[in-house]
Amino acid sequence: MSVLTPESPTAPRPPRLGAGPWLRLARRLSGARGGLVSGARTPTGAPTGVAPSRRPRVTVVVPCFDYARHLPVAVGSALDQQDVDVDVVVVDDASTDDSLAVARRLAAADPRVTVVARPVNGGPVATFNEGLRHVRGEYLVRLDADDALTPGSLARATALADAFPEVGLVYGSPRHFSGDRLPPARTRVRSWTVWSGPEWLDLRCRTGVNCITSPEVLMRTSVVEQVGGQRDLDHTHDMEMWYRLARAADVGRVDGPDQAFHREHPASRSARDVDVLTDLRERADAMTVLFTDGLGDPLQDARLLAVARAALAEEAVARVAQAVTRGWGGDATTDAYLAFAASQVDDPAALPSARRLAVALRVGPRRARFVPTLLLPAVGHRLATEARRLLWRRTGL
Repeated sequence: MSVLTPESPTAPRPPRLGAGPWLRLARRLSGARGGLVSGARTPTGAPTGVAPSRRPRVTVVVPCFDYARHLPVAVGSALDQQDVDVDVVVVDDASTDDSLAVARRLAAADPRVTVVARPVNGGPVATFNEGLRHVRGEYLVRLDADDALTPGSLARATALADAFPEVGLVYGSPRHFSGDRLPPARTRVRSWTVWSGPEWLDLRCRTGVNCITSPEVLMRTSVVEQVGGQRDLDHTHDMEMWYRLARAADVGRVDGPDQAFHREHPASRSARDVDVLTDLRERADAMTVLFTDGLGDPLQDARLLAVARAALAEEAVARVAQAVTRGWGGDATTDAYLAFAASQVDDPAALPSARRLAVALRVGPRRARFVPTLLLPAVGHRLATEARRLLWRRTGL
């Protein structure tokens, strides 16, 4: 991993995750041995600005289903990007509202907008993959119609990608919000971080958690053409694609600014359809699809799949241990979590939280919260969860 600051082109500062508390925290939370990542490389320098030295072309693909209300904001946020040449492909997935009419009005007002109308609803994966056929830029972004790009995000991302041609995916911080008005966005670039693809992918498997929301990602089109579009996964199609890109190319992050707005509202698919157990199962499905596709190194893929499954199983067992300690458990819900864990690893009893769970179950939900040997680990688990959140906000990991 390398961290560069735009203000110091020839003498980048030491990595922010160097020998300080962030590195120690990341090691503990990720389970990494001997350091956060291995095989780190040192770049020769970075450009002094946060905009590319030329005007790269970026295609923004906007899948849309029944988001007529939000579509103009999404498209406008792409067309207003500075220091890049942008074209927008709106793919309407047979919307039942007036999304298609709104898209066509936007296209009539700006020749940079292309509209693709699907006659039959096919879902988000088919809709995005349809848009890929119309990509003309050397970089591309998948922007849901209810999200938006922050000002300058494409210039910041392409500057990093231009400086490091081996990077196939660039991401940054998402700004989550609700309501109709976009919130203020941070724009100052603190630094760039570049990982080798295997480094980043290994860390993601050790946590089992997707660290990317979605609209904050810029992809190199040539790498997408190499690995293919999204695969038929219900809610983790984005996650699987990010990991597949990391298997084929390096990963970069623009540290500091907000790179995209992610709108949270009750009508979104994730809000309607995903609970924690479903999310666990679908993350496991994504890992299985990726690491059994036969396109990566067989030994490495088998190792990463085992690491990811162990992380997901541990998360499930830890959640049940937390639940019992808080006074409930032994029902169909906690049984489903434990069944999930057993489906991921051969010996769930060997997982780090299994011993704590066994004690909690032996004591019972009514008494578990009063047992110091259970209460203290439960508090530690809560603190570790908060630490992970803070670490993600700082480092994107």
